[in-house]
Amino acid sequence: MKFIDSHCHLDFNEFDAERESLIKACVAKGVERFIVPGISLAQSKQLIEFKSKYTQVHIAAGLHPYFLADHKESHLAQLFDFAKANINQLGAIGECGLDRSIEDLTKQTWLFEQQITIANELNLPLIIHHRQSHDLIAQSFKRCKPKYGGVIHAFSGSLQQAHYYIKQGFKLGVGGVITYERALKTRNVIAQIEPQHLVLETDSPSMPLSGHQGEINTPLHIPNVFNVLCSLKQCSDKKALAKALYKSCSEVFCI
Repeated sequence: MKFIDSHCHLDFNEFDAERESLIKACVAKGVERFIVPGISLAQSKQLIEFKSKYTQVHIAAGLHPYFLADHKESHLAQLFDFAKANINQLGAIGECGLDRSIEDLTKQTWLFEQQITIANELNLPLIIHHRQSHDLIAQSFKRCKPKYGGVIHAFSGSLQQAHYYIKQGFKLGVGGVITYERALKTRNVIAQIEPQHLVLETDSPSMPLSGHQGEINTPLHIPNVFNVLCSLKQCSDKKALAKALYKSCSEVFCI
């Protein structure tokens, strides 16, 4: 079976000592492609060189709300120019989004909606971060409707919210959260969603799986997430499910 990790930060320095061996181990385990999001203007630009070193890597460019203090108004125009100049290298705009744990939602919202506009103008999907912000994201979508869908990273909303995003053309990112038995709501929702609307992810090096708390997360755990998903769906044909998930991710990122 073949897999894609639709969201992993393989360029982070946590992987500097073992990156090449890790990628080889992942490929040997069936995890053969990786989507690496952008989080800032400088890091997004560096991803071009990163992609050239690793043929299994696909990249995005974006301004993550975690680094809000570092994002300047001028960075949006530069992001657009960079993305346009490197359009053949990019699979998406993001990681972008809204996060209620971070102050200045006004600036966050403006940056988010500008990145939706950039994605629309460049015919690209979005990689969207959320934290206690599904209502705010829906409001942004009303003002600035995404034209090319994308992925709702680390989805943990309600069934109603899941169907809303799917209707907007988005896939739902499924990662380590579903390996925790206490995550009853998320596990129940994901179990009810058809695989063509789902993509697998790890968010490496963050979001470790149950039983691996305190460890650096890696894309090697994608098969573990997949096995839990199979269990939640009471799947009798794992190969068919793996194929559907691979196709879902390939479609959204055109890989």
